[in-house]
Amino acid sequence: MIEVNNLIKKFGDFRALDGVNMHVASGNIYGLVGPNGAGKSTLIRHLTGVYRQDAGEIFIDGAPVYENKQVKAQMAYIPDEPFYFLQADTLEMMRYFRGMYESFDEKMFYRLQEFFPGIDMKRNIRRLSKGMQKQVAFWLALCCRPKLLILDEPLDGLDPVMRKQIWTILMSEVAERRTTVLVSSHNLRELEDVCDHVGIMNHGKIIIERSLFDLHGNISKIQVACQTGMPKLPKEFEVLHMSNSGRVYTMIVKGNPREVAAAIQTEGDHLAIVDILPLTLEEIFIYEMGGLGYEVKDILF
Repeated sequence: MIEVNNLIKKFGDFRALDGVNMHVASGNIYGLVGPNGAGKSTLIRHLTGVYRQDAGEIFIDGAPVYENKQVKAQMAYIPDEPFYFLQADTLEMMRYFRGMYESFDEKMFYRLQEFFPGIDMKRNIRRLSKGMQKQVAFWLALCCRPKLLILDEPLDGLDPVMRKQIWTILMSEVAERRTTVLVSSHNLRELEDVCDHVGIMNHGKIIIERSLFDLHGNISKIQVACQTGMPKLPKEFEVLHMSNSGRVYTMIVKGNPREVAAAIQTEGDHLAIVDILPLTLEEIFIYEMGGLGYEVKDILF
């Protein structure tokens, strides 16, 4: 669905994008994460055809996106700060979107009304709370029936109940219509529940791009209780971090979790317990980045 090859964008002498490569398969939910200033918003402006690249290629469904009306008609974008006309209410914005998108589903618009009971459709949207404005943005974007939905910090300002409700609606669209979703967010715990693939961006590049299955299958937290000190691991396993509390040692190791545990049990003669503990997506990124020599605070915050 999305293919980005060696994308470069300069602002003066500053390279905001420095050879970005990204691939998002059709029907997937892709999480894009990284620190402020990593280049995420600049990348999104290229994907939506707002910016023209200095070098490299961007394809949506095999076609270049810049000044391509056919491609743009198949995507919807929800920015961090949604835009509405000064005096517009939700019904007026609905009519505007209906005129812009041939695929706009007016029946769906009224059907989804029950999921947004706090929205007065005849009230000026700019007088609504930030969270309600985000709800209206989702409501309208989903009714466009896009093939590609791009979200920039989409759930910021929403309460937990509404966040869950919106993700439920979105997941239903992905399952039923194979909508492709690109989500830029700092909320790694939330992305872990919904994403198929994740890309982490820093200094204008995507430095890791993997499926969540591969991420979880290639790094493990192993806890060992041992009386004679931590047994050595074979060289094929890279220890990213190790700590201990008394005789209990905790290691973050790159490699298949069960193979690591088996290797530890083979090496150690005085092991009391060997446990494989689950890692969160946030922990995986922390230790992956630490292994690449990046400061954790620069990646996640």
